[in-house]
Amino acid sequence: MISLTHSLQISSFPIKCPISNTNCAAHRSGGRVFLRRTNSSKCGYKGKCFAAEQPQSQPEVSQQKSKRPRKKTPEIDKKNGVDPVGFLTKHEINNKAFNHFLRERYKALKDLKEELSNRHYEVQDLASGYEILGMHRNVQHRVDFMDWAPGARYCALVGDFNRWSPTENSAREGNLGHDDYGYWFIILEDKLREGEEPDQVYFQQYNYVDEYDKGDSGVTVEEIFKKANDEYWEPGEDRFTKSPYELASKLYEQIFGPNGPQTEEEMEEILDPQTRYNEWREKHKDDPPSNLPPCDVIIDDGAEHEEFDVVTDPAWKAKFKAKQAPIAYWLETRKGRKAWLEKYLPGIPHGSKYRVYFNTPMGPLERVPAWATYVIPEADGNQSFAVHWEPTPEIAHKWRHKHPPKPKSLRIYECHVGISGMDPRVATFNEFTDNVLTHVKKAGYNAIQLFGVVEHKDYFTAGYRVTNFFAVSSRFGTPEDFKRLVDEAHGLGLLVFLDIVHSYAAPDEMVGLSSFDGSNDCYFHSGKRGQHKFWGTRMFKYEDHEVLHFLLSNLNWWITEYQIDGFYFHSLPSMMYTHNGFATFTGDVEEYCNQYVDRDAMLYLIFANEMLHFLHPNIITIAEDATLYPGLCEPTSQGGLGFDYYANISASELWLSFLENVPEHEWSMSKLVSTLVGNKYSADKMLLYAENHNQSISGGRSFAEILFGSAKTDEALLRGCSLHKMIRLITFTIGGPAYLNFMGNEFGHPKKVEFPMSSNKFSYSLANRKWDLLEDSFHKKLFTFDNDMMKLDIDGKIMQRGSGGIPNVHHVKDTEMVISYLRGPFVFVFNFHPTKSYERYSLGVEEAGEYQIVLNTDEEIYFGQALISQDQYTQRTISRRTDGMRVCLEVPLPSRTAQVYKLTRIRRA
Repeated sequence: MISLTHSLQISSFPIKCPISNTNCAAHRSGGRVFLRRTNSSKCGYKGKCFAAEQPQSQPEVSQQKSKRPRKKTPEIDKKNGVDPVGFLTKHEINNKAFNHFLRERYKALKDLKEELSNRHYEVQDLASGYEILGMHRNVQHRVDFMDWAPGARYCALVGDFNRWSPTENSAREGNLGHDDYGYWFIILEDKLREGEEPDQVYFQQYNYVDEYDKGDSGVTVEEIFKKANDEYWEPGEDRFTKSPYELASKLYEQIFGPNGPQTEEEMEEILDPQTRYNEWREKHKDDPPSNLPPCDVIIDDGAEHEEFDVVTDPAWKAKFKAKQAPIAYWLETRKGRKAWLEKYLPGIPHGSKYRVYFNTPMGPLERVPAWATYVIPEADGNQSFAVHWEPTPEIAHKWRHKHPPKPKSLRIYECHVGISGMDPRVATFNEFTDNVLTHVKKAGYNAIQLFGVVEHKDYFTAGYRVTNFFAVSSRFGTPEDFKRLVDEAHGLGLLVFLDIVHSYAAPDEMVGLSSFDGSNDCYFHSGKRGQHKFWGTRMFKYEDHEVLHFLLSNLNWWITEYQIDGFYFHSLPSMMYTHNGFATFTGDVEEYCNQYVDRDAMLYLIFANEMLHFLHPNIITIAEDATLYPGLCEPTSQGGLGFDYYANISASELWLSFLENVPEHEWSMSKLVSTLVGNKYSADKMLLYAENHNQSISGGRSFAEILFGSAKTDEALLRGCSLHKMIRLITFTIGGPAYLNFMGNEFGHPKKVEFPMSSNKFSYSLANRKWDLLEDSFHKKLFTFDNDMMKLDIDGKIMQRGSGGIPNVHHVKDTEMVISYLRGPFVFVFNFHPTKSYERYSLGVEEAGEYQIVLNTDEEIYFGQALISQDQYTQRTISRRTDGMRVCLEVPLPSRTAQVYKLTRIRRA
């Protein structure tokens, strides 16, 4: 007997009565059950209905909620520590327009989150589209494919597995094949082998990878079901599983009687809930005991929406809560991979080539799917295609190493896999793993940053015109090869960062996202705003929820699938401003909040950082922004964008300007220090580099090439070598807790990088690295210096020293061209003067005592002249006020040299 006494089992559901316009909604809160009528114009029904199962949605309740007036949320939520303009005080910014912009941006962020929450239950769902989109093996002996193409009218998969037929594997008609948001769903059923019978259980599942041999024991489904009935169900509990229609018929009979109405006209007025409940109690007062839940209700009279208190036996309630669902028995019915291979042929075998076929208003189109994980872009002149990647468990990569701990300082080695070999060809993931990773570890770096890994059609773009955001570049190897690279790096204690390009996309159509569904505004803005003003790339439509879903899922994909430790967000000005960052910035704060600022792009960056740090607390995000937008590395709760670090691009540009355009004796020490130190409010979040790949690639020259690439005399070689070491040392030690070096520059690689293109007749002669130079005496000495420089941080933690991790720059002399600063017990002194040396140069220090040189750029092992003798390596302080400090050092200071002193003995007064 089913009645209201069983309502305790209902948590939240809508109830659909047999009358078309009569709906009842119920939900449970704690131990109380609430029922209300949502629409009952045909009958004066105020009461309750019963339901045997729980539908998926509750539209009536949602409509009621949407009509309620929104409560005005305070802009500053002190309880949760949220202040949308919180960082302005720290940065001493007092600008009404920027203040207003941040507040409006915060309101827009809240509205966006509310809109997204209507479709996605939590952040994990919003950032996990890769779990259902693209090609996925389903446990029910099939492969599911889903993609987003709102402008298409028809969708099918074509490939070598179906002879490229556009009709054999198409999306079904109706909701099962195409929903209102523009997502298409296609099922590729596995094919029964000849002589095999279909599975006895309609929803038979198979283990393909995880525990892939489980289920091959030969135990039948019937035996497992019998085991479940014997072990799990108590007598009588499986009554409704054996007779699934009994519950529905009892429910109908209880509400309408044994001969209930069949049409709306036959419907009589339904009595109120209390009257019907009293009648039921009177009718069943003499019923014998049963094993149904011993529940009853207490009715509170007088309320328009009746409220029921559910009472039950405490012992039964505890037993009910302790009982687990019989999922283990259901999982035991799964068969293993061996059983699957014996019965079925894969509907789309591993390694199959495929594309998605659309019928659009512009005509039929073929595209590489947007969520494809392995793509061959125009190989040997052929059209691009995706590759179904489903390796067998025996060859699929198995992770062996965990993520290294998050370091307090970053020493990043920037790499490109394709040019990492010595031969004039494209190097592979496996070659990089075997040959380069050990060098990076030996050099003293603790992270690698890879650019050009995400699939791109044109090799000469160095990977910055991405065509397939979920695929590793096939020219370097397979997804399993890249997993091995990351795994081995983790085994060496190296973090792996990915240079991610979400600021624009390649304009390619067949293999890219441009005009993906035949329309011009699927993923991107239409018109001029959808095109980068100078590069011709496509600009994302960040306000579109599907685009947000795509990009956020992409970030999460690289972490979950490939165990990436962080992201370097490339070229943020391209997305943050409608002029793509190609404008003159004077430093006026209003330039960061005027009509050229793309607020939707900033909301995406905030959302991305919040999502990444929520799902992966140890993730590291780095912003590349030449405009130095205020609050880049401030918490999103305080009005910032939430990045962990920002790259100070100005430092590298200044060095290049000095080397190419300014005579050495005219270098400004004040300008140099102010540029390297950067914004004092964000110095502890700054990543510095003297040169990255930009200085070496296609048209540029590395500093080594500028300084001594064409040196013909020993004097010229010595000058170039001295400046090369000094530039790297001051950049490494004067900035924040992060430093970056491009592959090969640590040993002064003399050649630039030039990818094969039409201008060089597609030559690979400069698209490599000459690792054999490490055997050369000169380059080996430069590498030794860089290695010892890294040890300053490994052993001395210099990048974390100073007040708040920032050095005390206390001595800057433009005339003498001398710079000195302090970091904890270390004293750094640089003499950039090309000719003037000093025998006893005075520098103020904080602690009185004995200081000893721990690194000297002029040592012979670093290709120096050893102008400072060994007996001068130890210096004692003098009690004389210098540089605002009570004691000083008088040190020898040859021209074009730098020394690092360390306090080894403290002298007390």
